[in-house]
Amino acid sequence: MKITICGSITFYQKMEELKKILETNGHEVYIPLLSNEGPTEMGGGKKINFGKYVDDNGGMDAFPCGHELWSLKEKAIRDHFDKIEWCDAIVVSNYEKKGITGYIGGNTLIEIGLAFFFKKQIYILNDISSELSYKQEIYGMKPILLDGNLNLIN
Repeated sequence: MKITICGSITFYQKMEELKKILETNGHEVYIPLLSNEGPTEMGGGKKINFGKYVDDNGGMDAFPCGHELWSLKEKAIRDHFDKIEWCDAIVVSNYEKKGITGYIGGNTLIEIGLAFFFKKQIYILNDISSELSYKQEIYGMKPILLDGNLNLIN
């Protein structure tokens, strides 16, 4: 099966581990780009984690609409959307973040919505926190909850 892993870039190392396990189980797997090459003002030539970069450099208000950062973010989103269109299923990598277990952020929510639109199977690795106001929307997209068990992917 062709699988695209979705989730917060905070979980990138765990996504790499999931990719290896899924490939060992015979699946073809894509994960997000760690990011695009950062411009000179962002350290140039190194991969960037958008959320961390924004948090470490003054927060959202320090990067108005039209800032170069958002063109890079657009490129990363479009790249991952292409991977979702390509695949048969997505696996949502959702761990603890910001004190919320089973965290699913805004970008991952739109990726789940895109997979739903394309009629892809949606697997979610861990239980979804009830602290997330959009849990009901996710449930409405009829995901398969894996409870950490990748062997449930068929």
